[in-house]
Amino acid sequence: MKKESKVVMAKELQVLNALDVAKTQWYHFTAIIIAGMGFFTDAYDIFCISLVTKLLGRIYYHVDGAGKPGGLPPNVAAAVNGVAFCGTLSGQLFFGWLGDKMGRKRVYGMTLMLMVICSIGSGLSFSRDAKAVISTLCFFRFWLGFGIGGDYPLSATIMSEYANKKTRGAFIAAVFAMQGFGILAGGIFAIIVSSAFKARFDAPAYQVDALASTVPQADYVWRIIVMVGALPAALTYYWRMKMPETARYTALVAKNAKQAASDMSKVLQVDLEAEEQKVEQLAEDRSNQFGLFTKKFLRRHGLHLLGTTSTWFLLDIAFYSQNLFQKDIFSAIGWIPKAETMNAIDEVYRIAKAQTLIALCSTVPGYWFTVALIDRMGRFAIQLMGFFFMTVFMFALAIPYDHWTLEENRIGFVVMYALTFFFANFGPNATTFVVPAEIFPARLRSTCHGISAAAGKLGAIVGAFGFLYMSQNKDPKKTDAGYPKGIGVKNALLVLGFVNFFGIVFTFLVPESKGKSLEEISGENEIDEGFGAKSGA
Repeated sequence: MKKESKVVMAKELQVLNALDVAKTQWYHFTAIIIAGMGFFTDAYDIFCISLVTKLLGRIYYHVDGAGKPGGLPPNVAAAVNGVAFCGTLSGQLFFGWLGDKMGRKRVYGMTLMLMVICSIGSGLSFSRDAKAVISTLCFFRFWLGFGIGGDYPLSATIMSEYANKKTRGAFIAAVFAMQGFGILAGGIFAIIVSSAFKARFDAPAYQVDALASTVPQADYVWRIIVMVGALPAALTYYWRMKMPETARYTALVAKNAKQAASDMSKVLQVDLEAEEQKVEQLAEDRSNQFGLFTKKFLRRHGLHLLGTTSTWFLLDIAFYSQNLFQKDIFSAIGWIPKAETMNAIDEVYRIAKAQTLIALCSTVPGYWFTVALIDRMGRFAIQLMGFFFMTVFMFALAIPYDHWTLEENRIGFVVMYALTFFFANFGPNATTFVVPAEIFPARLRSTCHGISAAAGKLGAIVGAFGFLYMSQNKDPKKTDAGYPKGIGVKNALLVLGFVNFFGIVFTFLVPESKGKSLEEISGENEIDEGFGAKSGA
């Protein structure tokens, strides 16, 4: 009979049960803010670069006598936009693995420090030479991405392990929703900085005086915008270091019952006994010590991991390609005037204003709809619905694309575009982040979330690099300088429609985790059939 008592051990631990049934209280909100500020910074840092790429082109790639302002050559634009994604992908895998090996808390501070140092470094290029500036920017943005990558698995895992089972989805989604505020803050800050510089340093439009349209002080604008990302991360560092390690890691992975009970007694403000005997029995139970590269993992969680990686991969192809050719869409539909009719700082202002409007109208509300409804509707329903509407709106934009480019239909185009974004955020963009933090065992949770997130970033790289080239005009005379001819925006949008459709298909591999405890969902300390037969004896 002894073996039978071990079967439900993880669920029986008082400290984990206390977390599962805890009422929503102050420590939940502090955890959301501490983890969420990391995400706020992540979004600010990743998306602020799209506000200043045109400015970098004007400053460092100006061609005398050209009819259009200077622009980043294709390989440079791809490097500046994509290098942070490569760093993020590496960071997600590395810190995800490290979070399971060393503990969530110990690794959490490292990622934040890396983000602070590299945000500042991104704006410090000690030369006026284009090559040196871009090289320094790319170097620091790679390592900035590396730190940001670590924040994904760690923030999600910490929040899921701290939350109660009733509102866990909303708490993890709220951490992720801070991304929306980060994008918004990036836009608003760029508006403030560009307005201040525009008022102080007036300049003619490019077509009036090409050289004078980019004032020397414009070089400070992009540096200030990228460096300010260090501020929110630095402010959160102290609070992150004060956070205790999660009880699930301490009890189930580090096997330290005393520490887990002591930490959570302080957090929950209740007396919890250290159930050392139960944790020792857990440690002896070999049935649940399988690793990531084992047949047992493949049998229990293989399809789940395929589901979380594929859906995140497909979502990010669509999500990041939209974000990165967003400014080009605005130009195409006339929200942002032709580049030659503006000066350099005015262009930053216009791009930031357009991005802020989109964030305000569709990005931010979408995230918070998920927070409000995820524990009622469930993860599966929201993800399925999101992919479905993204598919519908993408095709609705793509098929009559020529209709949308007409002057009188521009607002309609923006509404449809905003709705696509809204359903990305009230849909798979949030759920693909939430689910991997819930459905895997504690000792592999951070690693599996890191793998899922890295698959997403691979999608972002495909979206960012691929669509920069794909969305170019079919007519070689009308492409952006230095780019080969592409398939045009219309066909690029059609491809994205199909990508979203496959997202619907792969969503069926992902299990529903609403309202269950983490140990119940992940099957932690559940017995297999063969083991079960013996344990009844």
